[in-house]
Amino acid sequence: MMRQSTSTMIELKTAPADFRFPTTNQTRHCFTRYIEFHRCTTAKGEESNDCERFAKYYRALCPGEWVEKWNEQRESGTFPGPL
Repeated sequence: MMRQSTSTMIELKTAPADFRFPTTNQTRHCFTRYIEFHRCTTAKGEESNDCERFAKYYRALCPGEWVEKWNEQRESGTFPGPL
């Protein structure tokens, strides 16, 4: 008896190229997208779909450990970036 495999196509995307970050080191790109997302949610509200693209970008670029640390810093008021 043969089993049929149902395969699901998963589309992987990352943030688009940004002329402000021309090198392969994407640290600043990651940090900037994280800040852009939080600025957007502050301006438009947590539920705004307008901010979702920034969330996708920083989640694609930033290591999870960094995001966790930055979230903790934001909550404690010690985040080093301009929000």
